[in-house]
Amino acid sequence: MKKFQIKKHILTGIGYMIPLVVAAGLSMALGQVIDSDVRNSVTGLGYFLYKMGQYGMNLVVPVITAGVAYSIADRPGIAPGIIIGFVCTEIKAGFIGGIVAGFLIGYFVMALKKHLKVPKWMQGLMPVMIIPVLTTVVIGVLMYTVVGMPFAWLTEVLTNWISGMQNSSKFLFGAVLGGMACFDFGGPVNKTMSTFVNGLMADGVIGPESVKFVGSMIPPFGIAISCLLTPKKYTSAEKEQLKAAVPMGICMITEGVIPIAARDLIRVVFACVCGSAIAGGLCMVWGTGSPVPHGGMLTVPLFTNPGMFCVALAIGSVITGVVLSLIKKPVTPEDEISSLDNDLGLGLDENDDEELVIENI
Repeated sequence: MKKFQIKKHILTGIGYMIPLVVAAGLSMALGQVIDSDVRNSVTGLGYFLYKMGQYGMNLVVPVITAGVAYSIADRPGIAPGIIIGFVCTEIKAGFIGGIVAGFLIGYFVMALKKHLKVPKWMQGLMPVMIIPVLTTVVIGVLMYTVVGMPFAWLTEVLTNWISGMQNSSKFLFGAVLGGMACFDFGGPVNKTMSTFVNGLMADGVIGPESVKFVGSMIPPFGIAISCLLTPKKYTSAEKEQLKAAVPMGICMITEGVIPIAARDLIRVVFACVCGSAIAGGLCMVWGTGSPVPHGGMLTVPLFTNPGMFCVALAIGSVITGVVLSLIKKPVTPEDEISSLDNDLGLGLDENDDEELVIENI
């Protein structure tokens, strides 16, 4: 049996889900742009796009369930994953229930492969009939009767909690999500937050998705503002790196700031979290929302209250830039040399004769 690797299997499922959510979300958003009253329409390009997007969003949980099952059990897990993913949607177990169902399917299939013995003439039927049918029946009934119910309850409670928040609690909730979004510049904390808000979006709650956007874009914008305010606190190499990091930030790619943050990690993370937390709280209070999970500034016109989102992004970026300029130390000649060496992949001691190893961050 394959090693129990929770993170790998979840990321595989999410990898299959994201293109679906992007295509479906953009279709819905474009439909609303073309036809402002699309929900009451019965024909037209806007209506067709919006309905296609709705159909696509209905597939989100089945796709992530099938993706997790496929990651564990290969092709025999796909059909049960799709069917039981629809079960999770029907009982309103949400994406969390879908992920759990994917694990149950995957490891049940693996157990069947290992322990179910059939006559030689039936072995060809194992991957196409016996395993998919047995898995669908057993895990499907479990999801309907036992396993899925707690997740359905959790999804309902979480959705109602977010929807019923007052302004003060909305700000705190958005601040926590915003801080997580930029804490490790696209690392595990960011991915955990992204998975959570992507699942909420699949369940129809789009407000937290805009917080993910703002938290992912503030680090490059905020650091660039700090560089403009206090250029003597940045090395020549860091200024060059910002020329790439800012366009990446426009496209919602945070990782471009990692080489800059590495030299002064604690101060940079602190400043980015300050700005992103405040911007995230403002996004929740002002009711901004994103119908798509990615795209950066190119998709902002499709947001709910896009103007207020831009204001929150500007406020958070300025806060990050000002805080970082205040706490960051000026560059020394040694910093300049070290930064140049690291940029060239030569960060070794003069007397060190070991072979150079250049790593891509």
